[in-house]
Formats: sequence, structure tokens, C-alpha cells
Amino acid sequence: MFRAALTLLLGLSITLQAQAGRTSTPLDGAWRFQRTDVAGAEAPGFDDAAWTAVALPHTYNADDGETGGTPYRGAAWYRRTLDVPPGAATRRFLEFDAATLAADVWVNGRHAGRHEGGYARFRFNITSLLRPGRNVLAVRVDNSKLPQVAPLGGDFTVFGGLIRPVRLIETADTHIELLDHGGPGVRFDIEALDADQARLKVQLQWRNDGAAPARRELRLTLRDAQGRSVVQQIRRLDLLAGAADTVTAILNVPKPHLWQGIKDPYLYRLSAELMDGREVADAVQLPVGLRQFGVDPERGFLLNGKPYPLYGVNYFHTGRPGRGVAVGRAEIDEDLRILMDLGLTGLRLVHYQHPAYTYERADELGLVLWTEIPLNSAMQETPAFRDNLYGQLRELVRQNRHHASVAVWGVGNEVYRSDEPIRALLADLHALAKREDPARLTSYAHCCAPDDHPMALATDLASYNRYWGWYDGQFSDIGPWADKLHARLPAKPIGLGEYGAGASALQQEDPPRRPEPGGRWHPEQYQALFHEAYAAQLEKRPYLWGRFIWLGFDHAAANRHEGDTTGRNDKGLVTYDRRLLKDAYHLMRAWWQSKPVLHIASQRLATRPTGPVAIKAYSNAAKATLQLNGKTVGTVDVVDRIAVWPAVELTPGRVTLQVSDDRGSKERVDLQIEGCGPEALGTSRVLQLPREGAAHGGAYGRLPLAANEFVLSFDDGPRPGTTERVLQALKAECARATFFMNGEPMLQHPALAQRVRAEGHTVAMHGFKHLAFGELPAKDQLADLEAMQKAYRYVIGGEPAAWRFPYLAETPTLREALRQQKVTVMSVEPGIEDWVPGKTPEMMAEGLLAALRQTGGGIVLLHDVQEQTAAALPLMLRRLKQEGWRLVHLQWPESPR
Repeated sequence: MFRAALTLLLGLSITLQAQAGRTSTPLDGAWRFQRTDVAGAEAPGFDDAAWTAVALPHTYNADDGETGGTPYRGAAWYRRTLDVPPGAATRRFLEFDAATLAADVWVNGRHAGRHEGGYARFRFNITSLLRPGRNVLAVRVDNSKLPQVAPLGGDFTVFGGLIRPVRLIETADTHIELLDHGGPGVRFDIEALDADQARLKVQLQWRNDGAAPARRELRLTLRDAQGRSVVQQIRRLDLLAGAADTVTAILNVPKPHLWQGIKDPYLYRLSAELMDGREVADAVQLPVGLRQFGVDPERGFLLNGKPYPLYGVNYFHTGRPGRGVAVGRAEIDEDLRILMDLGLTGLRLVHYQHPAYTYERADELGLVLWTEIPLNSAMQETPAFRDNLYGQLRELVRQNRHHASVAVWGVGNEVYRSDEPIRALLADLHALAKREDPARLTSYAHCCAPDDHPMALATDLASYNRYWGWYDGQFSDIGPWADKLHARLPAKPIGLGEYGAGASALQQEDPPRRPEPGGRWHPEQYQALFHEAYAAQLEKRPYLWGRFIWLGFDHAAANRHEGDTTGRNDKGLVTYDRRLLKDAYHLMRAWWQSKPVLHIASQRLATRPTGPVAIKAYSNAAKATLQLNGKTVGTVDVVDRIAVWPAVELTPGRVTLQVSDDRGSKERVDLQIEGCGPEALGTSRVLQLPREGAAHGGAYGRLPLAANEFVLSFDDGPRPGTTERVLQALKAECARATFFMNGEPMLQHPALAQRVRAEGHTVAMHGFKHLAFGELPAKDQLADLEAMQKAYRYVIGGEPAAWRFPYLAETPTLREALRQQKVTVMSVEPGIEDWVPGKTPEMMAEGLLAALRQTGGGIVLLHDVQEQTAAALPLMLRRLKQEGWRLVHLQWPESPR
């Protein structure tokens, strides 16, 4: 089917607006709200005076939906009054742009209807429920996990509430249909399109709710972007009382101006008017984009018959801190401005239907969209759940099939099962989408079963979510995987629905260790390395029909506890508050943007050690030149959008880096380079130890140290206050130490543990619970080691390389386990009893010096949880300098998991 290009003929963008003969009144203010289920709250006389006054859009999870706790999922109520004066309009409808997840609506105590599905527009005809004068609207919204309503799962917060606007729509008895799954009542298909002519098939649904037959004229007018009439058609219509009908018309457009994506998103405007004599009784206006979509298994995505590389990001609902998804057009505009500056060509709108304004703006900006229903993670094998999915798919298609930007209907994402029920469900959803809209393509975002599993191939396009180098595997796996799959499925268009890595703009490490995906240490630089590797590989594979980074913006995910913030998925190229563009954003801008791009990487790592260090910049030029404090370091080639100066010598103090490229771009950044004067102790050298499961210190034998060298280590932390004072003392003397941390305080104070590592110290293991292992069964010892390792990965990232037994109580079982895992065991040589109370700084300094003199150096043990240690450390370090002792810092190479 796909050996030749699939050509899709359609293209329409529709926006409902208030027209002559129809009025639309916003109902966003003056609501009363209560976040609990209240018996009898639908009654007109119910007293809601004590309820909270709110305006729409509104969510009742603004406080608990993005903080990493357990957000409220249950019922809540909204009430307001509505004054209805007598007037010409005889039909009145309530229009909700979304209510999560289910909504029951009452007018004057009478049930108007129920809607199940949280993200689509729906309407109720409330004509018979209203009366002139004061009316009471009551809405019960429920974001519980309802077994028949999708989504049943997903890595995102389900923000409950009236999260989008509400309106009162008033029409005459005879009007364009308003109750067709929230759609506009008008649909288009492009039946033919070439340079000479476009043939549009227009279908209009209309209804006569009056008591007498209706005679109307239908006036269809297509205007160009300058407002000039291109084609017009008028025809007479008749409709019996209480009847509905669908009218079909053909419009032939001469010399069509094509919609050409971001290069030329040209839009016509169509008006469909029901005329009652000379008056417009009802009307809908729709922007229309004329274009052809296609997909070829070898050439990828096609627009108007030509290859059109389709790349972009996954875009979650516009959200903001403290507001959740209860935002409006201004926030959507801000998001699209940021995303358009990337230079992308498409968006995947996840994981449910987005606000209508998003689709409208995509039409105007020329973005190609993949938009989907919320079949996510889980399914129910029940007729009710299937019917709900069918309903949500019909709403998605009928409300958005007219948009020029929409190319792909998504029927699901990452359902974590691979049996016959899910395959059959995906196949049925694909078939329904094709019945609703034969012209567009379908896709399913597949993750967790074999690549050629029938569920992955149930739709027109095969799309995969792949995270090698983050959750598993290596960066380099992505290209070979794509080639092998393409060879195995040569006739099937394949693409990437998701790929990405987490990053905190507040966490800096260069070069970075590989983080634990669910851990608290997600350095920004690692995400940049991920996308550097992926971008270079994906660019060489034009057969991919599309590729979409996960994620455009960080988003709220209540069940996540990782990176610098709980309740957040931090794989975005931009932070949740939209204030910080991460380095990976600038990298992808260098790949995708046609305008000149230049960005010096790791700018937030403003304080750095002395060189030599690597300096990196992203550019879409051919060559770039680096200057350090006004002096040229060198000119290098830009390879895969990256310029690297591998060994730039940075000296202590304030330095200025400036990079310029051969497209005329320049950027500069000021850095503070750490350095100490001759009076400081300093770190004389770094001793890199192999990861081989060796043991050092005490009975195991000395490290390769000179007679005047020592290693400084601390046990038992981190502890707020004392550890911070220890770090301050070490920084003042440019001294580097090894901190053997316990797992429990590490989990309790992750930011402090990360600070230890960020300031250049080595973090190692000291047991999860700080137990005397000699008194424990072997299985408990091994369980403690495993818990400690998990805590380290979660907070610090990477694999821990060294261990010190608590109380120095070494045991054969655990020692052998550490050896097999190639974890070094560290004992001590000169030790002082700094936990014994009553010792002055002078006593402690003299005790340390005496121990070092006796042993001739070695591994020193102190405790960063002791107040007197923190107080004495500055004097101890000064005395060590005065006596000529030289500090050695231990490091181990990183090890892949």
C-alpha cells in the first residue's frame, strides 16, 4: 500500500465565530466553586454563598497537581446564575470547550446532559430548560479514574475542572447543526487539486427546530487572503418542521494558491450562510488551506508532492506553575512563539485533544500536526470503554478535520500490554478514523512490545517511542535500530513519536555522568549530549516519516519525583515556567532554524575549575572562532552543528569567552574560574583509581601516596548545617575530599548531596542505614548495599564506585559482593576521634597532625555530621598547609550501567 506515496487530498481550517444571526456569550466569570461532592447542589435554591468565587478557565488541582504529591481526583461543583432576557433567538445551547473528565450539567435543577471525556468541546441544547429572567447553572465535574473513560493512565496530571471556556450560544430555530459531536456543522474534502483548479466538496448540516417548514438560501463564498471573492454559490433549501438535513455542494477554485507549511501557510476564507430573505439567519466562517499530504516509505513525509522533512516536539497542553492547564490564548501564543523560533515543521499534540485555538494557530503558522485521543497506558475490555474511545475519536475528528494543519489522527500511546484485545482495539480505532476521514493518516505511538508486533502495525504509520541512552542502551543505538527496522519493514513508513532525556537547568556538570532516569540529579549537559547524538543520526535517515522530541516544555506529572523538582517531567527543551531555554533547545535550533544561530553551551555553569577544559558552541555556520579575554584561541570546523575547542586553559578569576562564526553571529559569556592563592592548601593532584573491586587503607595497604600526601574523607552525611560548613571550609582552601554518605540522609537531603558532588568532591557509599554489618545476616547486608546503590543512583546519578563499612565493621560476604561489582572498599589510616565531645579546634588540629606524622600520610577519616568538626576544619586545613602536607583527591572513572 505504501510502496508508492500516499497522497491525501484535503485541507481546511475552521474557526467558529459569532456571526450575524448567531450570538456567543462568554460565561467565564461569576462562578461559585466547591472541591467536594455536595448532595443537592444542582437545586436552584441551594445556598452556595460560602463557596469560593472563581473565573474560568479553572482547575481544582492547581495546588496539588504539580508538586509531586497525590492530587485530588474526585468530584467538584461549579454554580452560577444566568440572566436571559426575552429576545429574537429561540434556540440556546451551552458550549463547554472542555471539562475534565466527566461533567453533568443542570439548568434550574433539571438535568441537561452528561459528557464523558475531558478534552473535547461539547454542547447541550438547553432551550426547554431556560426561562426569562434569572436561571441557575450547576455543573458537577469529576476527574476520578472512571473505568469507562479514557485516559485510564499516563505520565501526566489529570487536572480536574472547567479547564477551558464556557459559552451560551443563541440561534434562530433554523440553524447550522451544533450537536454533531461538538463540530462546526460544516465539513470539506478536497476531491482534486492541481495547478489549474481545486475541487472542494462542501457538506453543511442544518436543522429546523421550529414548528413550521423553513425555506432558506445557502450562500457559500470563498475569499482569498485579501478578502476578494474567488467563487460563490447560492442555492435554495427547504426543510420540514423538526427535521435535519445535510446539503452537499461543489466549489471549483481556479489557480489555487497552495498551503505550503511554514514557508507559505496561505489560507482562504469560506463563509457558509443561511439566508432568510436578505437577513443572515446563521453562519459559520472557516479558513481553508489547500494542500496535499503524503508519506513515502523511502522519502518520508511529502507536502504537495515534494519531500517535506517533518520534525518537531511533543507539545503537551499549555501549562503554567500555579495554574496547571487552566490557561488561555496568551499562553498558547507564547508557547508557539518559542517553538516556532526552533525552526520546527510539525508538532505532535499529546496525549489528548488540545484547545481549538492551538489548531487555528497551527493553520496560520504552517505547522503540520499529529493529534490524538487519550488511549494511554491502559485499557478496559468493556463495551463502555470502547464506546467512550469511539466517542472521543469522533469528537477529535469532527471538531478538527477541517484544519489544514492536521495530517495524522493518533489512536493511542504506549498501552502496556501486547495481547489480542489491544491489537483489535487499535485496529477498530484505525478503521473508525478512516470512516470518519478517509483522507488523513493514522498512527499509534508504540513502545513496549516487538517493533513488528501487530499492534505496532495496526495504523497507516508505524511510530515508535525510543529513549536509548536514557532509560537503557546507548546514544549510538538509535541509528542502527532505525536502519534494521526499515530493512525489515521496507513498505511501512516508520517514524519516531518520542525520544529525549531529562534535564534540570539548575543542575550543572561538565562533563556529565549518566543520570538515573528517576533520580534527583539530571544535569542539563547530559540532555544536550543525548540530542547531539540523536540529531546527527536522525538527520541521515530521510526515510523517517517524522521525528518528535519528548518534550517541548517540562510538564506536570504528579507521580514523578526526579530532577530538581517533584511532580515534574523534566525532559522539556524549555522549563515549565517558560523562563529558561535549555542547551538542547539551542542545539536543535542550530539544526532546524534557517536563520543564523550561535550559542555557547553550559553558560549556567558560570563557576568552573581551572583549565584545561573543553569549550563548546552550537552553530549552523561552517566555522567558528573562540576568543579568551580578547585573544584568539583558534578557529574550528562546525561538525553536526557543534564547534569544540578541546583544551582551553582557564586561569583563576573572571574570564570572558567570545565565539563568532562565519555567518556573522557573535556571543560572549563571562565566567568565574575558581582558583586559590599560594596561602591556600589546595589540591595537589588527582589520583584516578580503576574500577576493579580493590581495597585500600588500613590492613589492605596504602594508596600510592608520597610520604607527605594524604586523602581527606568524611563519613555519615549529608546533614544540613554541618555539611554546608564543611563545604564552605573546603572551598575556601580549594580542597577536594571524598564524602562517604549514608543512603537515608542522602534521600532526605538530595539537594545538599548534589551540592557536594557539584562542588567537585567525590561521593561514595557508607551504607544505607549505617549499620554494624558484623551483626547482620548476609541477606540483610546485601539488601542494605542494594538500597544504598539505589539511593545513590536516584540522587547523584551514575554508578557508585567506592564503599566504606560503617564503624569499619568489614564482613566477608559484603566484601566479596563489592569485589564482584568492582566497587572499591576504602578503610582509613590516620583517624581522629572527632565524635568525642569537648574537643577544641586546636586539640583536633593537633590530633590530626600527630596522626599524620605517625603514619606518614594516608586516608584521613572525619565526620561531616559533627559540629565540632565543622568548627575545627578551617584551622585543621591551615595547619596542614603550614606543615607542608599535600592533599590528594580520589576519583574513579564512570561506569555504564
